[in-house]
Amino acid sequence: MRLHPSLAHYSLALGAAIGLPVHAAELAVRLELPRLPVAEYHRPYTAVWVERADQSVAANLAVWYDLKKKDNEGSKWLKDMRTWWRKSGRELQMPADGLSGATRAPGEHQLVAVGSQSPLDRLPAGDYAVVVEAAREGGGREVVRVPFQWPPKAAQSASSRGEHELGQVSVEVKP
Repeated sequence: MRLHPSLAHYSLALGAAIGLPVHAAELAVRLELPRLPVAEYHRPYTAVWVERADQSVAANLAVWYDLKKKDNEGSKWLKDMRTWWRKSGRELQMPADGLSGATRAPGEHQLVAVGSQSPLDRLPAGDYAVVVEAAREGGGREVVRVPFQWPPKAAQSASSRGEHELGQVSVEVKP
């Protein structure tokens, strides 16, 4: 999601020249996928997106699923992330460059989006939430929302904790 530093200034200037809101702020999402004490553990499919105050999707940040299945077979299970699927997933062609990736092992994972180099550069000022949804074969499904304001006037941090499929989800926003 990051551009080469020499291109960052160019993207800011170009965005401003064509009338887009341009924000160089940074949004960092840290999420925990807990190791669950089950006989057969499958890595969860996970989607991370930004929602507006009315809960419509403002931007997709990541979709982690089984990319290695023959004939893109892993994409048929994306609909198990029901909230994300209904809001924007069914409209996307997967795999999506810069968005999709392989499932992640249990542990802590981080995504960083710099406003001027990500879908966030088009967001008008307002209240938003980072939403993380995880669904696991033979397991459950869980959605966690963490609110934030964009663009930030000062550094912000907030977090929420899942109960089953997700652990701690933290959001840090820096001007």
